[in-house]
Amino acid sequence: MEKITSLAKRRGFVYPSSEIYGGLAGVYDYGHYGVLLKENIKSEWWKSMVQLRDDVYGLDSAIFMHPQTWVASGHVGGFNDPQVDCRNCKSRYRADHILEGFGIPADKMPLDFLNTELDKLRAEKKLVCAKCGSADITPAKSFSMMVTSNLGSPVDSLTEENVMYLRPETCGGIYLEYKNTLDSLHPKLPFGIAQVGKAFRNEIAARQYIFRTREFEQMEMQYFHNPTQTKELYEMWKEVRWQWFLSLGIPAEKIRWYKHEKLAHYASDAYDIEYAYAFFGGSFKEVEGIHARGDWDLTQHAKFSGVSLDYFDEETKIRFVPHIMETSVGLGRLFLMFLDNAYTEVGEGDNTRVFLKFPPKLAPIKCAVFPLLKNKPELVAKAREVFALLRKDFMCEFDDNGNVGKRYRRQDEIGTPFCVTIDFDTLGETPALKDTVTIRDRDTGEQQRMSISELTNYIRSVIL
Repeated sequence: MEKITSLAKRRGFVYPSSEIYGGLAGVYDYGHYGVLLKENIKSEWWKSMVQLRDDVYGLDSAIFMHPQTWVASGHVGGFNDPQVDCRNCKSRYRADHILEGFGIPADKMPLDFLNTELDKLRAEKKLVCAKCGSADITPAKSFSMMVTSNLGSPVDSLTEENVMYLRPETCGGIYLEYKNTLDSLHPKLPFGIAQVGKAFRNEIAARQYIFRTREFEQMEMQYFHNPTQTKELYEMWKEVRWQWFLSLGIPAEKIRWYKHEKLAHYASDAYDIEYAYAFFGGSFKEVEGIHARGDWDLTQHAKFSGVSLDYFDEETKIRFVPHIMETSVGLGRLFLMFLDNAYTEVGEGDNTRVFLKFPPKLAPIKCAVFPLLKNKPELVAKAREVFALLRKDFMCEFDDNGNVGKRYRRQDEIGTPFCVTIDFDTLGETPALKDTVTIRDRDTGEQQRMSISELTNYIRSVIL
């Protein structure tokens, strides 16, 4: 964990938010390479979910939505976590997580059950604050995970009817734009709507780096279909999403399916894809959920809005409310998964080489270009020429700081697949090698000589 977080900060992937003011718990900023990695992950997801499919359409819905949206969805009344506090040091904890640490299943259990179990631990002198050791722990109470805003109304006049929320998940916007998508694009069932966007949750204790944050991005797809197709389509989407992880270099032995035994009242099936994070000591943790949600979402929004969200099947002449299949993945969790999977050390002691073995298509920088020596204008000019050529097609870097070995190490630590060095042979010192360069492979460290005219096609062939 310390190695990855240190590298991520040192090399400009992830920074603590507001660090000069002491930071803000559960909030992180993404630096230059972090942004590039995120965009590449999003691009691969979008390509798989929208670009290469005929049955999924894109959307970018607003973060703010009508307040009744969250009443209809059940978030206002039921989007809560059980909170306990240490009266001594003011630390906050989730009651269900405390109980699960003692082997007591507590996920989604009512407050009465949680407090009964907490009282047993209290009587046994086992309930103490993990931070200060105090036994002065409050009973569990309901903690709303909804983040409120005063958009459109003064803070002192907020009521349940007009309070504005920052969306806790992105799928709400998809449900509200189902009808507009149907009316404007005229898709036939089954079809999906996909989007990438920010969501906000008022987590009690966000202490797992970027795995669990209060502001995060989701990539979600809601697939509308005839309920007679649910079982078939569910298996189809499970296979599609599983193969996506494998296609981006995640080993099959590092992911697994987790089947939910306790389902939401509207769901007929729910599986998670879990990844074994070395970051968390090899523990499997959820990265994506695939859920069969039934017709509950559209039915609720039709009921609260008064607008019909039925679908009329022209072939069967039957009108019905479509059922929904959902795939939902947190971008921060994927980011950490790819970072975790890529982190590689070879060698020992002072000879240890650290590199991020990203799939080339995900790597923030595809190619770095070096002049062999920075004090030789003719080498620098030629290197700039090659850099200008390659950056038209790839995200590249020019680096002439320090010796070539140190430059290799820097590029290794940000996961750059290729480093191109311009030397005196490039300029024609050896006539047979004129206009050729040395290109180094990140994973093997091996170098080969290649003509400048071949570089673009070679790099493209590896990346794609």
